[in-house]
Amino acid sequence: MREESGPGNERLAQARSFLQEAVYRSRGDQAGAALLAARGSVDGSCGLGEGPSVVLDLTPRAQALFLEMGATEATALEPVQACMADWVRRQDALDRRRNHFLKAFRGEHGADRRGYSEDTLRAFEEGLEAVNAQVTSALDEAAEALLLLV
Repeated sequence: MREESGPGNERLAQARSFLQEAVYRSRGDQAGAALLAARGSVDGSCGLGEGPSVVLDLTPRAQALFLEMGATEATALEPVQACMADWVRRQDALDRRRNHFLKAFRGEHGADRRGYSEDTLRAFEEGLEAVNAQVTSALDEAAEALLLLV
C-alpha cells in the first residue's frame, strides 16, 4: 500500500480525484439515458444502462484539480481527454462487475445480510473486497498514467 503523504502522493491523490470527477460528470449524463431506456424494461440489467457515457468537459472541481496537478496552457489536452475517456469506460466496466456480483450473490443468498451465516457473510465481504481492490488498483494505474501527461 502506498504512503499517502508527500508531494508525489498529493499529486497522485489529485489525479485520482480528477479522474473520479470525469466519472461523476459522465455518470450524470448516463443516468438520464439509463432512466429513459429503462422505462417499461425489465431486462434484469445492473442499472447502468447499455454502456458508459463519456463526457469530457470538466466540472469546476476538475478544472481546479487539473491546475493543481501542474497543468499549464501548454499541456496537450487530447492525451488527457483520452486518459479521462479510458478511465470512464474502465470504471463503468468495474462498476458493472460489482453490480453483477452483488445481484448474483443476493439472488443466491437473499438481500438481507443480517440473515447470512458467518461463512456466507465472509464470502460476501471477500467477494466485494476483491472487486473493490480491482477498482483501487485500476484507478491508481490510470492516475499514474494521467500524471505522465500533465
